[in-house]
Amino acid sequence: MSAAKPAPGATKRRLVAVVLDEESIGRSNPDVEHERQIAIYDLLEQNSFAPVGHDDGPYTLHLSINGNRLVFDIRLENNAPVVAHLFSLTPLRRIVKDYYMICDSYYQAIRTATPDKIEAIDMGRRAIHNDGSRILMERLKGKVMVDLDTARRLFTLICVLHWKG
Repeated sequence: MSAAKPAPGATKRRLVAVVLDEESIGRSNPDVEHERQIAIYDLLEQNSFAPVGHDDGPYTLHLSINGNRLVFDIRLENNAPVVAHLFSLTPLRRIVKDYYMICDSYYQAIRTATPDKIEAIDMGRRAIHNDGSRILMERLKGKVMVDLDTARRLFTLICVLHWKG
């Protein structure tokens, strides 16, 4: 059986790098840095990403924070600017907070709860993660084309950017 070929142009509509602005996002403890690297790795492994009206990637995403806004500075692989979008973090704050709370419950349950309880909490965790991903997709609509899996990975990265360890 041969591997499926990507759709024409699919290799252009993707991220090949994510750069975090250390001045605005900052560095954190080794655990948080490790989680950030995992989130970036997962995102880059498989994604579908293209600014609306621009299919000449692949792209590099530079992330920074400006006040209460997340900056998506999208560039070509050679660092040529494409477009920058600023997104308010306010619509995501509540869902990120809920996601952290249920993740804490999940990690505590792993130690002592029954498999049924762990599975129920995990289902809730996935549901909140999906809700956050859909909110993110809605915020990106008309600006950046992403599929649900890419939105999920971006949401994970945004959560990790907020994690203080």
